[in-house]
Amino acid sequence: MSEDAAKPIATATADIAETRYACTIRAGEHSLVADEPAPDGGDAGPSPFGLVLSGLGACSAITLRMYAERKGWPLERVHVRLAYRWIDHAPHIDREVTVTGPLDAEQRARLAEIVEKTPVTRALKSGMKIETRFTA
Repeated sequence: MSEDAAKPIATATADIAETRYACTIRAGEHSLVADEPAPDGGDAGPSPFGLVLSGLGACSAITLRMYAERKGWPLERVHVRLAYRWIDHAPHIDREVTVTGPLDAEQRARLAEIVEKTPVTRALKSGMKIETRFTA
């Protein structure tokens, strides 16, 4: 494995303390809060699955923007709507992508192909190995 292949693409930490399910997250230089909505009204931030969808949506929109810019295409806006649910005992993500701008049918078709190849899409579709070390 090359040295570059071993370098992290992203890093994050998550900490939870006194507040029931509110979890403080540090992703690179950015701080945010995740929470699991509780019956008693806890809702300090998106749920963990909301964050997964956010990452997929952001990667989808960014990749399409980058591709269109490289091609010099008149892409004005990308809107990605996502939903996570279970179908037949299996996790399922619905993704609806709307692009606006004076794009022709061929450009729109190519963007539809590209969104299926985004890094986060590929990672989620292929599954990932997760190695866990539990320390005291």
